[in-house]
Amino acid sequence: MDRNAQGIDVVWADVACRPNSPGTDSRLRDAMVQCIERGLDQLPLPGSGQTLERWRQLATVGGIDLALLKLYEGHTDALAILTELACAPFSEPGLWGVWAAEPPNARVIVSAQDDKGAEVRLNGRKAWCSGAQQIDYALITAWDEDEAPLLIAVRLDQPGITIDAQAWQAVGMASTASVDVHFENAVGHRVGKSGAYLSRPGFWQGGAGIAASWYGAAVSLARAVHRQRQQGRADPHGDAHLGALDAALSGAAAALRECAAWIDAHPQEEARVAVQRVRAQVEMAVEQVCRHVGRALGATPFCRDPHFARLAVDLPVFIRQSHAERDLEQLGRWLANRETEEWSL
Repeated sequence: MDRNAQGIDVVWADVACRPNSPGTDSRLRDAMVQCIERGLDQLPLPGSGQTLERWRQLATVGGIDLALLKLYEGHTDALAILTELACAPFSEPGLWGVWAAEPPNARVIVSAQDDKGAEVRLNGRKAWCSGAQQIDYALITAWDEDEAPLLIAVRLDQPGITIDAQAWQAVGMASTASVDVHFENAVGHRVGKSGAYLSRPGFWQGGAGIAASWYGAAVSLARAVHRQRQQGRADPHGDAHLGALDAALSGAAAALRECAAWIDAHPQEEARVAVQRVRAQVEMAVEQVCRHVGRALGATPFCRDPHFARLAVDLPVFIRQSHAERDLEQLGRWLANRETEEWSL
């Protein structure tokens, strides 16, 4: 285990046993604050030649706790974006998130800008704002008259920003509630040019980091089956489930390694196809893992192992960051427009 991930494991072991505050999981923020203070949020940048190392750390944190990973991945993604776009909007350190969901019924509008266009005023509603009750700053997509979204940095402890958690009824990933945030003449700071958030190479590179996070949680669940099979009691069905888990996870790991190598070899190229492929491959593997671990282990770990039970309920929700058939349709349409399918060994 690398230094960062090992340090986070120690931090979470300490924080997780503390009493929780009513209304939100204060332990998550406490753990992230410690990570920032210890420099455990400083990951290699995507496309820097150490992309796989970055993903290994995300995968390890995903195996520790997916709610913690949700904050950790959002924070480290924001740091990578700010570095890529050469922007440091606030001098004080803090916990960051990235809110870029754009459902048709929720949009934030840039209603005014200063003379230089750097400071803006924001109005509207942003949906699916993960961790809003725990973080200090957010990078959000917002809109003016341009056809491409602007990326805006906002400080969340200011007048004009309110959080509405009423709609969040999830059981899985409950503690990192993806809430609605309302902006009423709130102040924001532009990050990069119009459309820079989507057009930069790091957009797709970061999307594969999510797949590495899915993978890490799936590995943690599968290890429970491996531990059970090491107990020595003959169980051909259990062995078959373990073999299926090995095949699924080995294939996903190989796909992640190949994708990371491609990104490091082409750091300035759009990684859409490579990333959509690896996300689909990892998602399929995770679905196989969720099926086989339950059939191999029965109800016991779901009821008596708090770490396993939390991962088992969080992972099916977390993996819905995939757009499922919509992503597969885009990948298939790209392939249909090519003369070759790139399947030869």
